[in-house]
This record gives sequence, structure tokens and C-alpha cells, in this order.
Amino acid sequence: MNLLPFHSETLVSALTKEEVLGHLIRVTREVNFLDARTQQDSKIRFNGMIGREGFRISRAIKRGDSFLPLMRGEVESTPRGCIIFVRYSLFPTTVLFLSFWSVVLLAFAAYYFVGLQNINYGSICIGLAVLNYVLGIFFFQRQVKASRELFHELINFEMKDKE
Repeated sequence: MNLLPFHSETLVSALTKEEVLGHLIRVTREVNFLDARTQQDSKIRFNGMIGREGFRISRAIKRGDSFLPLMRGEVESTPRGCIIFVRYSLFPTTVLFLSFWSVVLLAFAAYYFVGLQNINYGSICIGLAVLNYVLGIFFFQRQVKASRELFHELINFEMKDKE
């Protein structure tokens, strides 16, 4: 398990760059939460944008999840297919949320240890800060696993269609 909310992987595919990006375009939509009609398509697996060189997507979900990873990827052509570089990270607002509460809890711990010299309350605050961070990492890794499985399934699905 990583101690930072970040994961990366490199995939080698027999598909061409255009085939990989084309398949991702078919299962990705740009996010528009104000239009309910765009959220009812069952073929859509990802939200985000696909460009000529890569993509910036996240798994399409029905309920909100703060620890859903943002998948950034680049696709490079090779003579026998392509190489896909994928980086999974938390959304910036989630990083801000996680950092804010960790800093607040550590500040309270410092206040209790130094200002009031209350070891019990200071220890509770440090414990809560560590628990906050560990749970954040745990939930992020769980969402990375689900997103990776879906991404790998879609890439392998295209391979089965070609045979």
C-alpha cells in the first residue's frame, strides 16, 4: 500500500493509439451535472475528456465519492501497438480537504502538548490525524482498484472484439 494518494502504471497494448483513444471516447462523456439526460446512458463508464495525446477521466458513478481517483493518461504509439501511461491521483479538492483536517488536528495536538500540557488530548488529536490520513489512503486505494479493473476490462474488451 502506498503512503501517498498516488498510483501509476504503464500498460502495453497491441491496439493502436487511435483504437485505444477511440474506444475511450465511446465510453466517456464530458461531465454536465445540470443536464439529467446525459447521465442516463448505461454505456458511459467514465466522465472526463479525451484528447489527441491522452485523457483525463474518472469512473462514472451514481453517488458521490470523495476518494474517487482522477486518471490522467498519455498514449504513445509504437510499431506494434501503443504504450499507455496512467497516473491515478486524488482530485485537488479532496487533497485540500484531507490536508486541511490533518493540519487542524496536528495544530490542536501542538496546542494541547505545548500550551496546555495535556498529553491525553494531544495524543487523541494525533491519533485522529493519523486515522484521518490512513482512512483517506485506504479509501483511495480501494477506488483505484475499482477504476483500474474497469479500465483494464475496457482495453481487453476491445482486444476480444478484434480476434
